[in-house]
Amino acid sequence: MAKESMIERQKKRERLVAQYATKRAALKAITQDEARPMEERFKAQLKLAKLPRNSSATRLNNRCQLTGRPRSYYRKLKMSRIKLRDLASMGQIPGMVKSSW
Repeated sequence: MAKESMIERQKKRERLVAQYATKRAALKAITQDEARPMEERFKAQLKLAKLPRNSSATRLNNRCQLTGRPRSYYRKLKMSRIKLRDLASMGQIPGMVKSSW
């Protein structure tokens, strides 16, 4: 199980990303618009830099919903391989059975 502080930090990042998404997208559109004057683009870049670092979507990490484990994460099921195997062995995931050949 991951540390509680890491899980809470991840939740905080998710909230910040959602909160600043529209503002960040608008500023990025201004900075990438070649038709705008250079001064306006530069000011937009400065405003973008003043936003909180954790509001950037690239700082998000995929984590297991059950344990908070950041590695070996299955996106489709939103859980780590370890929990996936435990739940599949207990028959808690529909359609997933232990293979045997």
